[in-house]
Amino acid sequence: MTIEAFLVAPDEEGDRLDRFLARRLDGVSRTRVRRWIDEGRTRIEGETIKPSLPLRAGWEVLLDRPEEPVPTLLPEPVDFRIVHEDEAILVIDKPPGLTVHPGAGRESGTLVHGLLHHDPDRAWPGSPDRPGLVHRLDRDTSGLLVVARTAEAYADLREQIAARRVGRAYATLVWGTPEPPEGTIDGPIGRDPRDRRRMAVVRRGGRPARSRYRLLRRLDPLSLLEVRLETGRTHQIRVHLAHAGVPVFGDPTYGGGARFLLRLAPRDRPLWSGRLRRLNRQALHAYHLSFRHPRDGLRWVFESPMPRELDDLLRELVAGDREVG
Repeated sequence: MTIEAFLVAPDEEGDRLDRFLARRLDGVSRTRVRRWIDEGRTRIEGETIKPSLPLRAGWEVLLDRPEEPVPTLLPEPVDFRIVHEDEAILVIDKPPGLTVHPGAGRESGTLVHGLLHHDPDRAWPGSPDRPGLVHRLDRDTSGLLVVARTAEAYADLREQIAARRVGRAYATLVWGTPEPPEGTIDGPIGRDPRDRRRMAVVRRGGRPARSRYRLLRRLDPLSLLEVRLETGRTHQIRVHLAHAGVPVFGDPTYGGGARFLLRLAPRDRPLWSGRLRRLNRQALHAYHLSFRHPRDGLRWVFESPMPRELDDLLRELVAGDREVG
């Protein structure tokens, strides 16, 4: 068993114990956390507590975490493009539709299975079910991510991400046009209280999250934006843009799918319904990644072109915009 300690931050005061621990324990469900609490595995100042206990800033929560079976991942051939490889890191251009690691019913065919197939003899750093991963991309988001191949690189890159020294920029098509055309969305993100499968900007219990956006071009009824992350929360860009009233095109989870067609004039709906079907993904691409290389200390910059399906849609929209103009 492993004793883990968690200090309650000022912005987490009043949060329920079970929600607090589920947020802090990456990849652990709230149901499992409640079971551990009910088993008496959590203590504050020596006292066992209940899942619903409201927390106070400065409290130290101790968790006696049980040992659990280590998942066995088997190498599998998986299609992804490596744009850089050395002894310390891999930089990957992930295609849309590829899940990064096992979970939520997906136990094979993920990026990490492909990493093990690519380098089967390596002692990968990190957790057993997420070897080498220092950050992630959603399944239907394409683009760049860096993977650590050594323990030293893993610790260094994790530290850079925590200190917000890793540059991450995304290109996205959204419904509507943001106002103002350039700005920062600053809203804590947590589980949506109405639907635990989604994330949301929440008043209490969320983790601080900041995204900077810039309008690149209006392509009525869409807009092309650049979004840069200052934090890296689950579904951050999708949640923040939906909260700002400009959901990502093709994202049904956060309001950017077929339901948005009801806001369009009836004559326009067949055209945009066809475009949604052809794209068949959220229009979000991680095109820029920069960080200090763990070995040489130099700043490395990588950029990825738009994947074909997004580029085709963008060209079609630009051509139509010129015809209208």
